[in-house]
Amino acid sequence: MATPATEAAAAAAATPVAPAEGSVIAIHSLDAWSTQIEQANSAKKLVLIDFTASWCGPCRIMAPIFTDMAKKNPNVVFLKVDVDEMKAIAEQFSDELAQKLQLHQTL
Repeated sequence: MATPATEAAAAAAATPVAPAEGSVIAIHSLDAWSTQIEQANSAKKLVLIDFTASWCGPCRIMAPIFTDMAKKNPNVVFLKVDVDEMKAIAEQFSDELAQKLQLHQTL
């Protein structure tokens, strides 16, 4: 039997937490991708996408630079997509290389 405390904890876990402005948002699902793109479109924000991979040396070098860019540009949405984890998204952008930055302008 669920108690009010466990029900409240489950509801809190199910509620998505909006990422802080000026942070890099890692995409781990197609739903998260769609949500972030829709929110950026609604807010008319630019989106900068870092296509990356855990095995990619240049990607690891670029990661802190990308994070610093996010902190300095809170008006831009910074997304990180692992090309091995989220192949469907990478394929939408014909991404054959791991390290690639893509700018997405909303209209």
